[in-house]
Amino acid sequence: MVFKHFRLVQRNKEFFTLKMGSNIGKIKELQYLVSYWLLLFTPFIRKLHLKDTYRHKGLRKKLVDSLRRRGIDNESVLGAIAYLPRHFFLDKAFEEHAYEDKAFPIGNKQTISQPYTVAFQTDMLQVKKRDRVLEIGTGSGYQAAILSLLGARVFTIERQEDLYKKTRNLLDTLGFDRIRMYYKDGFKGVPEFAPFDGIIVTAGASTIPQALFEQLKVGGRLVIPYGEQDAKKMLCITKDEDGEPQILEEGPLFKFVPFLEGVNASKD
Repeated sequence: MVFKHFRLVQRNKEFFTLKMGSNIGKIKELQYLVSYWLLLFTPFIRKLHLKDTYRHKGLRKKLVDSLRRRGIDNESVLGAIAYLPRHFFLDKAFEEHAYEDKAFPIGNKQTISQPYTVAFQTDMLQVKKRDRVLEIGTGSGYQAAILSLLGARVFTIERQEDLYKKTRNLLDTLGFDRIRMYYKDGFKGVPEFAPFDGIIVTAGASTIPQALFEQLKVGGRLVIPYGEQDAKKMLCITKDEDGEPQILEEGPLFKFVPFLEGVNASKD
């Protein structure tokens, strides 16, 4: 699938940077990746009746520019957002608004996070290639796809069965079949694949589940919106050599759907 080819091209990043120099290399790298991506992706999305037009690409560029103005300077994260069609992860009714910096409903009283939130959390996670990353709250699958494009080995949990089925199908269709997706309680994590280099929670937490912290490797990063109020402070927590939590960074306040225990089975 197309995004498998994209990941293969990403492996050439070091070559471009070393060959061309840091700044010129990044420009050449982005040009090469975009060209390769368009070559493979265009016939594939036509087959799926999905359209990614020049207008969509232009809107993504404007979105990326707006994220830069808000302080996001991680070029890998911005590059992934520039490449990935966000409108594929939204209902058709919201397609015209897909590249506004807003959250939108995706069903089951859940939302796709606004792009700034996705960029901020991903940047805070500091993803490296081959990192084992656990995401709590798959939702539309957009955040998981961004992590996968950055080279992470992604494990993601969704507690809403209807969303799980819909998103699993979409990710497979788009070629993200290497993402391991689970329908289960996010409070419990995926201990059989721990420890994780990074854990990202995409729901507002009033408590930090002990099970998740236990599944974080020493020196790893847990990014979680946390607090007692509706607006949660974005925290980046690590595990020190003694196995104790240490706050590495504190970000601004964000609004999320609540982080709940258990699962919500389909009604059919």
